[in-house]
Amino acid sequence: MRLLLVEDERPLAEMVRRGLAREGHAVDVRHDGPSGLDAAVQGGYDVVILDIMLPGLSGYRILQQLRAAGVWTPVLMLTAKDGEYDEADAFDLGADDYLTKPFSFVVLLARLRALQRRAGDARPTVLSVGDLRLDPARHRVHRGDTEITLTPREFGVLEHLMRHAGEVVTKTDILRAVWDAHYEGEVNVVEVYVGYVRKKIDAPFGTQTIETLRGVGYRMVEPA
Repeated sequence: MRLLLVEDERPLAEMVRRGLAREGHAVDVRHDGPSGLDAAVQGGYDVVILDIMLPGLSGYRILQQLRAAGVWTPVLMLTAKDGEYDEADAFDLGADDYLTKPFSFVVLLARLRALQRRAGDARPTVLSVGDLRLDPARHRVHRGDTEITLTPREFGVLEHLMRHAGEVVTKTDILRAVWDAHYEGEVNVVEVYVGYVRKKIDAPFGTQTIETLRGVGYRMVEPA
């Protein structure tokens, strides 16, 4: 694989670079956000390994700008931040995987191989249900000509429902897709966020796009 490593801890970056090189991979290293973004946009890499805390431009901002520009190179976030919200935010912005420092080099290699296998998967297009449109690449939502502002978590909930339009989606499904597979909080947090989304995409427009199936979950439908 041809890899880009964006990591400002130089001893760690060099250790990872040498390990990957021994496995036969070509590795370019950048130590700050702006140069990392430039390389990721122009380099044609198989996978980008991206730290969050970087000088000049955070890993979150790099990821956001890559996806907004339509660059869908798989990104593995590599960071010392291990909070569940940090991880969820990374996935909301378009990360493909997340690894917390300190990490096992064997696990890093396995995850890179998995990302390479998945690299050929279809990337997001604009999703639509009736006149509601969601653009995953640009993180924008419109109802007709009106743009709707959503938080990252609200956006994730809506995107998951729209990707499964017409299907019944359980609260657990949404938790796993938008929060974390290991989330241990109350499942009813999903109900709260679905309410937030409804207030933004339906209430101002007199539509009813998200159906509640009591005891089962939710279903995204075209308004009558």
